[in-house]
Amino acid sequence: MNIQQFRYSRDNLGYLVYSTKEAIAIDAGGVNEILTFAEKNKLFIKYVSNTHSHHDHTSGNNEILEKTSAQFIDCKQLEPDQTLSLDTENIKIIHTPGHTDDSVTFKADDFLVTGDTLFNGTIGNCFSGDLKGFFNSLKQLMSLSKETKIYSGHDYVLDSMKMAKIIEKENPNIEAYIKDYDPRLIVSTLKDELKVNPYIRFNAQSMIKNLEKRNMPTNTEYARFKSIMDIY
Repeated sequence: MNIQQFRYSRDNLGYLVYSTKEAIAIDAGGVNEILTFAEKNKLFIKYVSNTHSHHDHTSGNNEILEKTSAQFIDCKQLEPDQTLSLDTENIKIIHTPGHTDDSVTFKADDFLVTGDTLFNGTIGNCFSGDLKGFFNSLKQLMSLSKETKIYSGHDYVLDSMKMAKIIEKENPNIEAYIKDYDPRLIVSTLKDELKVNPYIRFNAQSMIKNLEKRNMPTNTEYARFKSIMDIY
């Protein structure tokens, strides 16, 4: 399975995930660029869908649907572990509520399209109010192969690393992460994220010591995650 990233608006990231001939447009705000890429590579856009229903992610849906014969799949209707087929390959749906109740992640081979659940360097706001659900969603993603690539919904990398430096001043991995930053392609591995992303580093000893110094609860994984969210 292949993926092409398209930047639109100020920092939004949309995607075309494709196999040999068929493709799915996900959070496809960069409509003209997506259609040009599909035409150039002789790809049939079979589906249009979203990681969640916030307007900045759904803004390109209608135009793509008008200009193609793609089938719209509402993210609210996607079932856990459902698969979408592109040629002979499959994309798996992972329910990842937390940022919103309808948030999903698309898993294909060695990469994820995570929307606003897991960013490169940070995580989304918990607009659903279900912090425990958000934690469980992140734990699902963290359980995958550490070589899994993360393609998220926005480029917040540099601002995220400024915050990471504030949270973990002594983290030696942050500078290398920043050095690898390329605004032309925003991607990292789960392994990278576990080294620098403070919001999923609740099992890192340095983070636990950080929380203990602040007299924050650290007795469980969720307690540590909540402590990090409460402080930062």
